[in-house]
Amino acid sequence: MPIGLVSDDELTKELENLNAPANGNRVPYTTIVDMPSRGRKEGDTNVPESLRKIIGETAVIDGRQAALKLASDFNVSPSSVSAYANGATSTKTYDSPSKSIIAHINKSRQRAIKRAQNTLNGALSAISQEKLDNADPKDLASIAKDMTVVIKNLEPEKASPTDDGAKAPQFVIFAPQFRDERSFETIKVVE
Repeated sequence: MPIGLVSDDELTKELENLNAPANGNRVPYTTIVDMPSRGRKEGDTNVPESLRKIIGETAVIDGRQAALKLASDFNVSPSSVSAYANGATSTKTYDSPSKSIIAHINKSRQRAIKRAQNTLNGALSAISQEKLDNADPKDLASIAKDMTVVIKNLEPEKASPTDDGAKAPQFVIFAPQFRDERSFETIKVVE
């Protein structure tokens, strides 16, 4: 029998030759053993993209604890929750997030920021001279302050111009110092 890959017919023929009756008794000399497969088990599927987006959104908007609770309902690991909150599809791709997940999370952030801005504008417009005279302005100011904190926490981080790996141009300006004539050595020459 040749070594290496053989067809099913060749294997069956060789097995029949090896398993031929010896002294009238049929004793199998060979058995086929299935090796356990590596990687994902049969029936094990990826987490759907929509669930990744929802878990990532929940982690950013409602906090990690709410995202962990949601993820546990779908048997998603806590490390995957961290990856989804970062926009990645798994812990292996943590450094290269998925653009669709990041876009979904940023859209959710923008909706929450819009609501906080509306509340902030309402609180600011409620602070009028009449209200300042009659109402407790500390309450209105604390609402306004809280809304600014909410907006600051929800805004996505601004990427600096050098984050894409390209170096920004650098300018070096040399400004020599001026010296007074008196600081130079003088040599008297007689002609």
